[in-house]
Amino acid sequence: MNIIFIEPTFPANQREFVRALKSVGATVIGIGEAHRDSLDDNLKSWLFEYIQVNSVTNVESVTRAVKFVQSRLWVDRLESTIEAHILPIAQVRERCTIPGLSVHTCFLCRDKPAMKEALRNAEVPCAASIGSGNRNEILEFAQKVGYPLIVKPRSGAGASGTSRVDELEALEAALVAAAVGNGGEVAVEEFVEGHEGFYDTITINGHVVLEFVTHYFPNVLDAMRHRWISPQFITTNRIDSTDTYDEVKHLGRRVIQALNIETAATHMEWFFGPKGLRFSEIGCRPPGVRAWDLYNVANDLDLYVEWANAIVHGAVSTRPSRRFSAGVIALRPDRDGLISHYDGLEDIHARFGEFIIDCHLPPENTPTQPIEAGYMANAWIRLKHPDFDHLRYMLDEVGRVVQVRAK
Repeated sequence: MNIIFIEPTFPANQREFVRALKSVGATVIGIGEAHRDSLDDNLKSWLFEYIQVNSVTNVESVTRAVKFVQSRLWVDRLESTIEAHILPIAQVRERCTIPGLSVHTCFLCRDKPAMKEALRNAEVPCAASIGSGNRNEILEFAQKVGYPLIVKPRSGAGASGTSRVDELEALEAALVAAAVGNGGEVAVEEFVEGHEGFYDTITINGHVVLEFVTHYFPNVLDAMRHRWISPQFITTNRIDSTDTYDEVKHLGRRVIQALNIETAATHMEWFFGPKGLRFSEIGCRPPGVRAWDLYNVANDLDLYVEWANAIVHGAVSTRPSRRFSAGVIALRPDRDGLISHYDGLEDIHARFGEFIIDCHLPPENTPTQPIEAGYMANAWIRLKHPDFDHLRYMLDEVGRVVQVRAK
């Protein structure tokens, strides 16, 4: 099978998709923005050909590159795994008559108000929402639904650009910041109280063949607003051994069916609280922040290879072992500036060393990153343990004991 893969060089784990496709027998052609000379020897050995374009989100440029490849060999699939690439690559796929996710499906997975409208029509429980660039229309929605509200970009990944507003003045400020009334548009949603997590899958022809459930501690908006919080997310190994997660799995399948997601990786956010289980949003692509790394360690598999098997062979080759739960904790510097030193590392290594998967500890004098930059922007440590509750305890202890000092 001949597969074009979009942007194999950045971010760093993109190369893992190329490696996996090559390992299951695909001929892989890369299209990306980096110069060919920047590719290392391994990546070059996995690629049959590489074509540079000015932008992988420029539909015209990528279409020309794909048609050039098609003039020389048959192209079976055109694949992308980055949120911002999904819709433009679907448009290229349609222009070049290559099978895969449709433009309509990819649009619904990018445009949050359209996504929720489609899912409400399919009777999937989700928050009331509106997408608009009209200030008065948004204010009418706010008056009807009430505060607090969530304001976010119409399309985006994770919590980027997302804020909670608790009263009219804050909503007005958020609309001004988003240039609403001057060409900008936002999605505004009812605030759903509850615990937040995500449900990730590999699907083949719309059927879930691999699935994982992960919990946030605390919820993402809180995690991105306070420096003193050391946020975590933990993938559970209890997904098959208890019926606790049956409702989440059922919800995920309903969403995948309603949006006609065929063969792809998916990443779905959900809330569970006083109003029950609620859908938040979904992307037809893998999760960010290297969540697949945790799934691999916890389940004795290579999810990149299983994704490639799904694409190339229409089947996966192994089942998750569910041997471990695994999680990451983000460690924020105590102030902005330059990394000075770390307190408490020796203690944590002595107590939990056998359960540490890996860590990232920027060296002295490394500039700090703002907390809004995400879970892996500064220091982090990843751990595993057979017992989910004990893993939570260990991660809490890491957050309590390890301190990142800046100057």
